Amino acid sequence: MTKITVKFITLGCKTNIYESESMAELFRESGYEIITDDNAPADVCVVNTCTVTGMGARKSRQQIRRAKRQNPNALIAVTGCFSQTSPEEVRELGADIIIGNKGRSKIVELVKAAEQGKKADIVDNILTEHEYEELPVTHTQSRVRANIKIEDGCNNFCTYCIIPYARGPVRSRNIEKIVSEAETLAENGYKEVVLTGIHIGSYGKDLNNGLKLIDVIESVNNVKGIERIRLGSIEPVIITQDFVSRAKNLTKLCPQFHLSLQSGSNATLKRMNRHYTSEEFKKAVELLRENIPDTSITTDLMVGFSGETQDEFLESYEFCKSIGFMQMHIFKYSIREGTAAEKLPDRIRGEIKEDRSRQMIELAENMKEKFYRKYEGKIVSILAEQEKEAGIYHGTTPNHMDVLFNCPSHNIAGETLKAKLTEYKNGFIHGELL
Repeated sequence: MTKITVKFITLGCKTNIYESESMAELFRESGYEIITDDNAPADVCVVNTCTVTGMGARKSRQQIRRAKRQNPNALIAVTGCFSQTSPEEVRELGADIIIGNKGRSKIVELVKAAEQGKKADIVDNILTEHEYEELPVTHTQSRVRANIKIEDGCNNFCTYCIIPYARGPVRSRNIEKIVSEAETLAENGYKEVVLTGIHIGSYGKDLNNGLKLIDVIESVNNVKGIERIRLGSIEPVIITQDFVSRAKNLTKLCPQFHLSLQSGSNATLKRMNRHYTSEEFKKAVELLRENIPDTSITTDLMVGFSGETQDEFLESYEFCKSIGFMQMHIFKYSIREGTAAEKLPDRIRGEIKEDRSRQMIELAENMKEKFYRKYEGKIVSILAEQEKEAGIYHGTTPNHMDVLFNCPSHNIAGETLKAKLTEYKNGFIHGELL
């Protein structure tokens, strides 16, 4: 009997990737076949959407249309942040099944009903949701790294951000279930896990039992077979003396910390309703570097937020330069309908945003090269990830430098190797295996 095929189209963040992998497992358990070829037709297409930026929403609309066009006879199921915040648009695009950010555990049941002609639309008010929806993962498409979702939601309501309206309040996952998932992934051969979620620094705030993110990290650190623990994006306010005094003793915790900055100007941060100052951010960086060897700091930075003067931009530029990030993700502010920032005056012209973005990207590239070059001649541990071309592999160091190295062997993905780093070139540092 031919299996019914399912294809996933996933946009956005690591959390979306995790949730798509979770839903794929539900389909597999029910006898469906998951296909990974983007161009192959499928009986069911699941579009897991994003709306964090205007571009994310636009791409979500495009992918729904594309799925319908390429798979005219397929059932189209749409879930995620775009369907949560804009369900009426998803309806107009002709989806057969519409799920927001609650109810994904029912997707197989809803697809089976739709196969009998019963369409579904179950987008509810996410702002009143207080229970974490359990959707575990045992396998991922990657052979070496797996995401583990530890929480959902955000309570911060930054003025530019739609995500609290798309994801709802903080809902922390049971720590025993997190550890159990890490154990299963280790048994299945995964050596690196990434603790992910919408705002993982808020882990435990809803539990009223004193648990925090550092408790989760310590628990996963004890899982046999896991060699590396990496963190998703966090904010500087959780980097306290208590955090670093405990983190520095965790041998599996990767010394790469993605601290979300957004701006190095306190005036801009205040308009954004960020919950820290540039001084507090710098203190967090200093705590990490003083306590954890080989720490790398990566970040997100926004340019062109409403009211950002040239002086504020230059202040942000100089602040970033003083921190010395290993990597920065630069993006230009785009207005999100329904956010507080939508009503802010003094919007920045497009050409100014472009110029500021260009300057920040150039700075980011220079800082990355400076950071990488410090490691030329050093011996490091590399987790082999994939063969880029014949005999040349890509791998990552614990602090997440990208390394290219020659290796005549095949199928080494997932192996931990020792290498001497030689030369930084074109965004990578090259290494020689020892």
